Amino acid sequence: MKVWLGNIAPGTTDEEIKALVKKYAPELTCEHLEHVDGTGSRPGVLLEFTGGAGAVEHLTQRLNGVYWKERMLVATRLGT
Repeated sequence: MKVWLGNIAPGTTDEEIKALVKKYAPELTCEHLEHVDGTGSRPGVLLEFTGGAGAVEHLTQRLNGVYWKERMLVATRLGT
């Protein structure tokens, strides 16, 4: 399952993102993380997980709208 996490602060490390995800979904394992800079004003990451679809859905609901590192995050589950 994949999740788009957008509007992250520039310079956010992979470790910081993985720690945030673990805080909200400790049962998920992030298998792949890809930074997408876009135009630079609202960078994002594409995360790929192993684990249950229900846990991924719960994660996106929890992270969407969270204020983190002076930014409001946008989280969307991709695919089925």
